[in-house]
Parts: sequence; structure tokens; C-alpha cells
Amino acid sequence: MPEPVENAEVKSPSYDLSKFRLKRILTNNSVRKSISLLGTFPDISETDDAIVVFEKNAYRESDVATPESPSEESPKKPSYFNANLKVSTEFVNNIYGSFQVVPSRDLCGVKSTVIYPATDKHIEKYSVCQKYLIRETPDLYQKITLPYLTSSQFSLEWVYNILEHKQEKERIVFEDADPETGFILLPDLKWDGRNVENLYLLGIIHKHDIKSLRDLNGSHLDLLRNLRQASKDAISKRYGLNPNQLRMYFHYQPSFYHLHVHINPVRNDAPGIWCEKSHMLDTVINNLELLPDYYQRATLPFVLYEGNKLLDLYEQEQPIRKVAVLSDDKEQAEQERTDPAATEGFSDVEPEERQCKRIKLATPEPKEAEATVQSCA
Repeated sequence: MPEPVENAEVKSPSYDLSKFRLKRILTNNSVRKSISLLGTFPDISETDDAIVVFEKNAYRESDVATPESPSEESPKKPSYFNANLKVSTEFVNNIYGSFQVVPSRDLCGVKSTVIYPATDKHIEKYSVCQKYLIRETPDLYQKITLPYLTSSQFSLEWVYNILEHKQEKERIVFEDADPETGFILLPDLKWDGRNVENLYLLGIIHKHDIKSLRDLNGSHLDLLRNLRQASKDAISKRYGLNPNQLRMYFHYQPSFYHLHVHINPVRNDAPGIWCEKSHMLDTVINNLELLPDYYQRATLPFVLYEGNKLLDLYEQEQPIRKVAVLSDDKEQAEQERTDPAATEGFSDVEPEERQCKRIKLATPEPKEAEATVQSCA
């Protein structure tokens, strides 16, 4: 089995993060404790947009370690529970207390992701907006989606830089260099690279001609099986995680059109795991084993955000943002068609007579009632 690539020197950015100037907040996620900002680096360019994402790191067990013995003053690693902890009391009521605490500097780190220069697509991706579910048939893929992604997708230069070891070589966790079934495994930008509880890796294949699920067929089964097994083995060896506790899946639509698999622990509620976005690797392999051209024949739902040009193209083909509403006359006719009680107004029988008929139908004849009693006895 190929061995993990040795670490190399980390490249320095072309910008100074401290000189970022805010234009507006794109998202502020209180659940994930993250914020996405749009701005510029005016010392480099006043016009090129930059996106800066700050996300608070998840807790590690060592962050809350306590002294191993009473004689030990503080834990060996930085911890909340030491003499450097600053505590401000908000209130104490019976058994309940509320405090604001500031730990030592070593525990105050915040993960930051920078995209510079950022395109309109990047800004759209990190912005809060309306979402719509698209049901993409094979015909719609060929007619609308494929031409769009071919002409306006994100640049893949950064992907090829990784595959060719021009950039991020120091971040590679594992590599299988086989040109047909090989791939590179490395941390996703959403992972801080420290807390295994929140592990998030990407497996990027070496082949250049598979954009997404739509391109997969039976001839790619060896690639997918190797991607699944070699990734599990590498993660188990390096991080000590049980392979049966790993979630491995593809996104559709993906954020970039070079086939890659997302890997994280099933106990971690990672972004993008919802059913309308993710497709489990196990399921994809099974589908192709049953039907080699499954993804050329299947209808694949996916989500588009307001402002996406692809949404506008689908809107031209079928109503997406607004659905047709029945007029009052059509709505009444539909109700009368589906509700038998609504048609009673057209009967020439008087209301009292209709009520009598209802009572007669609902009340069994005496003999019928007796027979029922006898059968139940």
C-alpha cells in the first residue's frame, strides 16, 4: 500500500489577514459558531473581493483536562481548568450559576479560511438566500446543467496543483498514485486538522475526466472500491478511527467538478450531509453494480440557491420560484370532484330528506343489528 506523503514547507499567503477590510457580513451561523465576511485587502487591490470565514474550534479532551493528582498544580497541556482562567460571574441562583470565562491564550484560537480573490460564485455560496429543489432528469442534465457547468464552473487549477504536488503537499494524508484507481486524501478546509472528533477529509481522484456522479458508470467500480477501502485503511492507521464509524459520500451538485469523496465520522453533523445533497459511496457502488449506467438514467434532485444563474436557466424551462395557483373557479371544481359532499348542492332532494337518508344508511335494520350481536357473542 502507498505510504502517506511526508510533510513539506507551508507556503505563505500573498495577503496580510490583519489588513482585511469588511464590506458586509455574508452569513452568521450561531449553531456552527461561524461567520463569513466579504471584504478586500486594500493594500493589494481595492477591487478584488475576499471572503474570510471565522469558525470557533471544537473542544478537545485535552482542553478540559484536570490535574492527575492533588499535588499537581495544573494539567500538562493547556486546559480551561488552571490558574490562568478568568471568570466573571453573571449570576448564582441556588444550584445554578452562569459565568463568562476567558481561558488561556493557547485555547482562544479561531480557525480562519480565506478565499482570495473571490468570484461571484464564491460569494453566492457563502451568502444566505432562498433555496429551491431541482429534479434533474437525464434530459435536463444534457440540455441545461452540463452546458452551464462546462462554460462557467470554478477553476480547477487548485485541484491540479494538489494532484501534481505543486501546492498543499504538506497536507496530504495519503496518496495512491495509480492513474486509473488512485487518489489523494487530505483535510477539507472545514477541518482544523487537530480534533479527530470533527475529522473532515476529501478524497480527490487522479483521473481528470469524471466531473460528478453523472459521469460514473460500471467501468469505474474498481476506482470507487479502492477509494472506499484504501481511505478506510489510511484513516484507521493514521487517526485510529473505526472504519465502520466513517461516513463517505459524494455531493450533487458538487462545489467543484472533479470527482471527490467527503469523509467524516458518523457522529459528526458535518455540513452538506442532508439527503438532498449527499449520496453515500456505498449506495453509489451498489447502484452501479445493479445497473452500470444508473447515473445516466436516474433523476437526481439537488438544491440551487437564489442568485445562481443555473436556477435562472431552469426557471426558463419550468416554474421554480413560483408555482401555478388554481383560480377560484378551478379550485371549486377540483374540490367538488374530490369531495362527494360538495356535489350534494346539485341534488333536487330537499335538505331534510337528504338528512333522513343519511340517518337511514347509518342506522342498521333491527334484524341486521341482532345478527351482528349474535355473531359477536
